[in-house]
Amino acid sequence: MRLLALRSVGSWLAACGLLCATLCAVGLRSAVDVQAQESAKTSSPPIAEFEKYLSNSVLSGSFSIDGQPLSKLEEERYEIKSAKKLEGDDNLWEIKTRIKYGNKDLTVPVVVNIEWVGRTPMIVLDSVTIPGLGTFSARVLFHDRKYAGTWKHDSVGGHLFGRIEPAADAPKP
Repeated sequence: MRLLALRSVGSWLAACGLLCATLCAVGLRSAVDVQAQESAKTSSPPIAEFEKYLSNSVLSGSFSIDGQPLSKLEEERYEIKSAKKLEGDDNLWEIKTRIKYGNKDLTVPVVVNIEWVGRTPMIVLDSVTIPGLGTFSARVLFHDRKYAGTWKHDSVGGHLFGRIEPAADAPKP
């Protein structure tokens, strides 16, 4: 009986030791993750890198329309001629974009707000009027040669997502 009690105590101690080791490992991993996230928050945004990344690129993907089935995705394509951070403001950028929308095909400079989450840029548009097209709002996140977000054109909105490719390499529709 005493041997059985010692085995139970031994098993219980081993389980406690394993639990403590696991919690310590998780705690250390969490501390490393938090430090990496804090470091990303305090590092300056890669402005020049993003200007080069977005200039002469093509965003090609799909968008949904709220209220329609997700199986009815529409294709979209934006040709970015240039992206340049404007002087004197931390977040304003001018993006010259060729927009093909319905029967319209025009290249326009659009001033957008770009917010940074660490090293990840996000376009923020709040009720911006683009002459000849309408009024737009959007949140578009860029990461790892992909984009995703939400959009609204006048009273219609939805989701969008796709790839970012250099203009020379992008397939033509």
